[in-house]
Amino acid sequence: MKYDDDVKKRLRRMEGQIRGVLKMMEEDQDCKDVVSQISAVRNAADKAMAYIVAVNLEQCILEEKEAGRETSKLVKQAVELLVKSR
Repeated sequence: MKYDDDVKKRLRRMEGQIRGVLKMMEEDQDCKDVVSQISAVRNAADKAMAYIVAVNLEQCILEEKEAGRETSKLVKQAVELLVKSR
């Protein structure tokens, strides 16, 4: 799979969020605020994973259909991957 600029941008944004959380910790900010930001990072990671799986699944399905093969196994694998990532 070729990773496009959108997914890289998402990861760079998460990287910035992590740096922000570390700065909050260094500044001894409130636990609730730190946890809230970590939760935001986790949500961003979940969305990035879902995006990567969806784009890859779409590419794989198109390839399988062009080859005249069944695609249901691919969908099942994608769902399993998302479930395991949680």
